[in-house]
Amino acid sequence: MQPTIESIYKRYSPALRPVEQENSIGYWFIFRGSQLLVHETGDLLAVPVGDRLDKYGLTSSRTLYLGSIEGASCYTAEVAEDSNVPEGMVFLPLFALYDRIDEDLFHVAGRGLQMLSWDATNQFCGRCGNALNHADHERSKVCPNCGLSHYPRLSPAVITIILKGDQILLARAGHFPNNMYGLIAGFVEPGETLEDCVQRETMEEIGIKIKNIRYYDSQPWPFPHSLMIGFIAEYDSGEIQVDGKEIAEAKWFHANELPNIPPRVSIARKMIDWYVEEYKS
Repeated sequence: MQPTIESIYKRYSPALRPVEQENSIGYWFIFRGSQLLVHETGDLLAVPVGDRLDKYGLTSSRTLYLGSIEGASCYTAEVAEDSNVPEGMVFLPLFALYDRIDEDLFHVAGRGLQMLSWDATNQFCGRCGNALNHADHERSKVCPNCGLSHYPRLSPAVITIILKGDQILLARAGHFPNNMYGLIAGFVEPGETLEDCVQRETMEEIGIKIKNIRYYDSQPWPFPHSLMIGFIAEYDSGEIQVDGKEIAEAKWFHANELPNIPPRVSIARKMIDWYVEEYKS
């Protein structure tokens, strides 16, 4: 059965600038590196809310408007690594905040982190070296000298759940912590279709052929600028032969004997959970 695909945003509306009726008191996604500032309120954490950044005693090196949630403005800001932490608050890695803050706020925070990274690394034109200006009609920067537009970088990557009867193929990369197993994944190369990439990455990393490739779902992955595009595929032929570089070990598993798998924040876990539900039902 094909999984249900839903938008990750339920209440968020992206925009370049606030509208007149928008509430000036809004959400502030304040980052120190890749860590987000949140209020400590127990298990559930709260994103700062206010009308300006300096109420927290912080000064930003860059501030960007992201859009709104139910009429409340959303801003993201970057502060220095040595910035003081306001009382009752803490900086935590964004990756660790899934399920600890509101889902829409989590996704907007990811968008904010990606936009800050793009803004920081696109200050000058790569063609002529001139300082860039923000465009007034879209999310881009324009060179006032040569006219070249610079858009936020997005790196598409495929991730594939491979099925063989009632088994799933899981692989472990050498750098995975806690003996964790995940799915075959890799970045799309120039000139490839997404399906081409699925087949190539599978052959390169584990040496098998697959068939019946079909789209599953996608997930923005702002660490720092990826888009994960999920696929379902079926085993066709060949024996597992790991490349020894990207993949250290790969095996077929049944739903009732899975190893340590990725956390729920990732599309890999969503896909594995879908497989478990399908085959346990």
